[in-house]
Amino acid sequence: MSQLSWLVLSCYFVLMLAVGLWVRSRVKDAKDFFTAGGKMPWWLAGISHHMSGYSSAAFVGYAAIAYSDGISLYLWWACSIAIALLIGSFVFPGQWVRLRLYTGMISPLEYLKARYSVGVQQVLAISGTLLKVFDVGAKWTASALLLNFYAGVPIFWGVLLTGGVTLVYSVVGGLWADAVTDLSQFLIQLVSGLLIFVAVVARLGGVHSLWTVWKQLPASHHMPFHGKYTLTFMLVYTIINLLSYNGGTWSLAQRFLASPDEQSAIRSSRLSAALYVVWPLVLFFPMWVAPVLLPHLVDPSQSYARLSQELLPHGLIGLVLAGLIAHSMAMTSSDANAIAAVVIRDIVPVFFPHSSAAQEQGQLFAARVFTFCFLLASMIVALLAPHMGGVLGLILLWYAALVGPIAVPMLFGMLPALRRCGSRAALLSYVSGLIAFVATKVFLSPQMQESANGFVLAVGGPTLVSVFVFLISGLIAPQQTPQSMELFRSIQHSSSSAMMKEAGISLSKG
Repeated sequence: MSQLSWLVLSCYFVLMLAVGLWVRSRVKDAKDFFTAGGKMPWWLAGISHHMSGYSSAAFVGYAAIAYSDGISLYLWWACSIAIALLIGSFVFPGQWVRLRLYTGMISPLEYLKARYSVGVQQVLAISGTLLKVFDVGAKWTASALLLNFYAGVPIFWGVLLTGGVTLVYSVVGGLWADAVTDLSQFLIQLVSGLLIFVAVVARLGGVHSLWTVWKQLPASHHMPFHGKYTLTFMLVYTIINLLSYNGGTWSLAQRFLASPDEQSAIRSSRLSAALYVVWPLVLFFPMWVAPVLLPHLVDPSQSYARLSQELLPHGLIGLVLAGLIAHSMAMTSSDANAIAAVVIRDIVPVFFPHSSAAQEQGQLFAARVFTFCFLLASMIVALLAPHMGGVLGLILLWYAALVGPIAVPMLFGMLPALRRCGSRAALLSYVSGLIAFVATKVFLSPQMQESANGFVLAVGGPTLVSVFVFLISGLIAPQQTPQSMELFRSIQHSSSSAMMKEAGISLSKG
């Protein structure tokens, strides 16, 4: 990479640090650090939700899938997320806001104590925190791989560079810093994505190549579903995304918790869904047509990076790289903030009730300490990623398979229709999901997991089992506590009561 490209990339990192320091003055307490004080505009929350929904792994692992399988990636990945958000927007964003207004929660798991029990809350909090360390580690690995290809930076130093910059602004500015840097990163990747899109179209011969180039591509590129990425897989993955993108992924739930009212949360959800429909078409087109421009590419995961190197002038390559890394930094900073919220608000008060971190006045300092520790731990995992199945192995087979058992009690627990599914149903669904995950690892050989049916079972089996067990447990052995009944009654109160609650009248403690 040229010195000019390095200069552009360096300016990007400096900008992220500057933004984090700039918003520091807005963070007065833990509420500001974790939920932006419930004052985040819907458009900023929507963009931040979108940017926090995928990382630079999309330009590494997904680039290989786009190179080999064509448009099926757009359907089972981008469209499934958009569908999940659109369906969920009628229920979950508003519920998250109501929960914050009526209970004062600033962690996605705080309401589980009243909804189920302390035990359920702790099981999900601890296991979800550990799982997220691996998920975020995959994001650092993807960023480091891009730096390694573009600039020859060793993986070790790539992880330290991207992780270190993210660590600084996340620790300093909290959710406000995450959201504002997400906006900056969105604008940067918007420009860089359009640049390489235009460069590819120009190399192919002009605008008409948008529809004529498909004749030069393998037949599989035209197929909506190909290989192990079948219609069944898309449907299963949509269920996983319905849980994940509507709040089962804690950092995405925080975007809803940060909204001032229900309508703002709904708008932010639908804005994110719209971005998933439109923007991936621009991002993936260069990867789809890469077999025409790079017909003998040994490593398909390098297709996007190779195209930008070959088609763009010096300086712009640095901008493209900044745009790619932006996604990982957006996602990891958001995850770090969410994990810190869960640790400080849900785990510490139970195990260390008399510590300063469990007290209101000490939570802001503790939040910054735990954000630092989480990011450091995930960077260590990133260096060990090759021993865990690589980038896609971590994302698809580990996180996607295990997020369901954690998200099912969280999201389904919000629904009044399922109020009779109590702590027993929550724990059984979680444990059964874990058993299903272990079973797929033990009984499905690597060859079977690469088959269409085996891949669906490996990725979606744990979530489907958790959903089934949760519903059946509530039907066979209904369970409802006075605390959960009061929770449902409270979140159905009028908006005027919600404003009183926001002003400090605690219904949960009254």
